[in-house]
Amino acid sequence: MDLAFDRQHIWHPYTSTLTPLTCYPVTNADGVYLELEGGNRIIDGMSSWWSTVHGYNHPVLNEAAHSQIEKVSHVMFGGITHQPAIDLCKKLLKLAPDTLEHVFLADSGSVAVEVSLKMALQFWHAKGQPRSKFLTLRDGYHGDTFAAMSVTDPDNSMHSLYKGFLPEHIFADSPKTGFWDEWNPSDIDSFREKLSAHHEEVAAVILEPIVQGAGGMRIYPPEFLKQVRLLCDEFNVLLILDEIATGFGRTGKLFACEHADIQPDILCVGKALTGGYMTLSATLASKEVADTVCGGEAGCFMHGPTFMGNPLACAVGAASLSLIEQGHWQNQTLQIEQLFSELLPPLLKHELVKDVRWLGAIGVVETHSPVEMETIQAHFVEQGVWIRPFGRLIYMMPPFISEPQHIEKLVAAIDTALQNTHCFK
Repeated sequence: MDLAFDRQHIWHPYTSTLTPLTCYPVTNADGVYLELEGGNRIIDGMSSWWSTVHGYNHPVLNEAAHSQIEKVSHVMFGGITHQPAIDLCKKLLKLAPDTLEHVFLADSGSVAVEVSLKMALQFWHAKGQPRSKFLTLRDGYHGDTFAAMSVTDPDNSMHSLYKGFLPEHIFADSPKTGFWDEWNPSDIDSFREKLSAHHEEVAAVILEPIVQGAGGMRIYPPEFLKQVRLLCDEFNVLLILDEIATGFGRTGKLFACEHADIQPDILCVGKALTGGYMTLSATLASKEVADTVCGGEAGCFMHGPTFMGNPLACAVGAASLSLIEQGHWQNQTLQIEQLFSELLPPLLKHELVKDVRWLGAIGVVETHSPVEMETIQAHFVEQGVWIRPFGRLIYMMPPFISEPQHIEKLVAAIDTALQNTHCFK
């Protein structure tokens, strides 16, 4: 593999072209393993950024892709439909909260968020009450596109550089209580105050339910989400839930909002939708939202990506949801959660460790010092695992099919990294 060309010309995510980080050449992937050039096999603890929940090279997903590519790999979705889209959307609506009746397919998680924000804006425009603001939480993350960045924490995020150029929205404090802690009613105070003061200009509340992902890997109590839903109802504001990272079983529930037994007006999903095989997302809306949007001046929802409803992605997505429907993920994520509950607390013995937390197939180690990416990445590969930390967070979101020995090896690699000061700044 021409790694010199890669280093000189290919711009990898969150990587400098001046001093690019080492890239490890993957040649094959199967189950929970990535195979590097030279034959070294390492356990993937990241599910390729949280998407490959069924593992790699899955025969059911392979067959879906192979079968569909011989029929039609792509066709425009304007004025045309196809069986894979119908199959996928039927399954989505069957699995999703029952208030949601309409599915808008898109290219990626960030685009799903963009779509949800546009839906909310168009909803209120159609009602003759133009609202231009969104209320969200500190420490949140919703994607790298422009509108998605604007509802991501402008101070504590990778997007702080763009703070002066993005539309300004309203941010409430994120809850301080952890998922397993006793609920502290004061955690909702900031949110209540912001919504009470600004509800007449707020088109929607958007947040990540239960788990805040790339903004800090924080896991908060279901009661906070219950209170958010009640307040949105009280002040007549739409609720958008971004389940791109948490949807399809990652937290131990099919959707994270089920922990709080609440339902959104708009739901964003992606990542695991195709089992990590290719990019696809969806924004689901209630009948009220969809009908109001389409009853407005435009007469329709004004959005239409080129690759919307891509048949190949839809076919694999439908196959992935069929695997979800079998229900094996429930015992799998429960087993992973149990392992994290046993293996992560002992890491608190290290002076570097500030906190450990877990939920479902999510395990997080927060350190006092930021990681030294080049060094810690090399350490993990030497230990036979793939973990990609950021800042002060070393986290795992392994494939659901991971066995106890895989989880044990992932945590053991973190344990040894915490003993190596060269892995931290």
